[in-house]
Amino acid sequence: MEFSSFSTAALAFLGGTFILAFIMGAVANKTNFCTMGAVSDWVNMGDTGRMRSWLLAIAVAMLGVAVLEFFGVLSAEGSFPPYRGSNFNWLGHVLGGFLFGIGMTYASGCGNKTLVRVGGGNLKSVMVMIIIGVIAFWLTSRETVFGTGQTLFQLLFGWMDSVAVQMENGQDLGSIIAGENALTARLVLGLVIGVLLLALIFKAADFRKSFDNILGGLVIGLVVIGAWWLTSNIQVDDGMGGVYSTQEYIQEWDFVSDADDGERPALSAPWANQSFTFINPMGQSVGYVSSGFDRTLLYFGVLALAGVILGSFFWALVSRSFRFEWFSSFRDFANHFVGGVLMGVGGILALGCTIGQAVTGVSALALGGFFTFAFIVFGSALTMKIQYYKMVYEDEASFGKALITSLVDMKLLPGGMRKLEAI
Repeated sequence: MEFSSFSTAALAFLGGTFILAFIMGAVANKTNFCTMGAVSDWVNMGDTGRMRSWLLAIAVAMLGVAVLEFFGVLSAEGSFPPYRGSNFNWLGHVLGGFLFGIGMTYASGCGNKTLVRVGGGNLKSVMVMIIIGVIAFWLTSRETVFGTGQTLFQLLFGWMDSVAVQMENGQDLGSIIAGENALTARLVLGLVIGVLLLALIFKAADFRKSFDNILGGLVIGLVVIGAWWLTSNIQVDDGMGGVYSTQEYIQEWDFVSDADDGERPALSAPWANQSFTFINPMGQSVGYVSSGFDRTLLYFGVLALAGVILGSFFWALVSRSFRFEWFSSFRDFANHFVGGVLMGVGGILALGCTIGQAVTGVSALALGGFFTFAFIVFGSALTMKIQYYKMVYEDEASFGKALITSLVDMKLLPGGMRKLEAI
């Protein structure tokens, strides 16, 4: 899609993002699509319905990106964030995913679910969203702090660079396996992994009968594909024979822009091809609001947040499920506060969340997406088991005993180390 000015291209870019996010928010609310709930159902009740729904979103997104990218319909190359970048910060994905998994358990939902709950009237989630946003804003800020000459992220986590692995051709599975023939490898890998996932997902008869779980996974996957397509295909014609992507146009602004283009965006990277993620966008939204709604800071992520919240709000009104909810106790407040902090830090470290990495990142076959997904599930499942043991055994179950017993349950420690009777 070519536009004659950047302002019209930006309108299509941001407007399309809002529409897709609105659909995501409405459907996530209607179907109760929740990644934290998926882990909870699986760990506490043995119900895999919502976990299969999450995996369905992953499979659909992966298949769509693999096929459409192979035929040149969209591109996940040079994305924001750099899912396929050569710098594979494996520790960031491991630690970030683990912290995020713990955080979403304490905060009653991941980044996407937090926004859905905000749209449904949950004031607890408003606080969580603000906490995540402030942390993400400061951790992604380019401002140096405390006279160190370093950003806050560099000061706290710069040491991770020493253990990062540099990938010669990129960190996606196609590049790792096939190098220069990555495109074909991505197609094959995407088809094989995607089809195997679908077979696993629909093997369960109960899931095949669950309309909401199928609808939720299918639509979330399709919306992720839609955002990749939208952001890959909006271009600006400079009127002199040059056609640029939105990011390229901003980078060449001084040479190609005209009066119809409006103000130059503050940064070009957030105008690259991308799909949905929700932690960094909460930081972008804090920056946008705190600037007095400066249009140069209006990015994909800001419209993604607004779209999900309003889509959820729309469905809450239609279904008459909108209701205000506040903290039941100080402990409830503290849990959500800690959860928001952990999700903010973890989501930035891992470059994404349960949607941003586990669906969008994995759809690009990014190694970091698989790592983050695995450790989000691990962190959340472990936290739930510890909480359950401490609830059942109360004073008898110290944190250490609950932790060791939970790891035994998860087959990560030998049975002889069990401290509490299985429940």
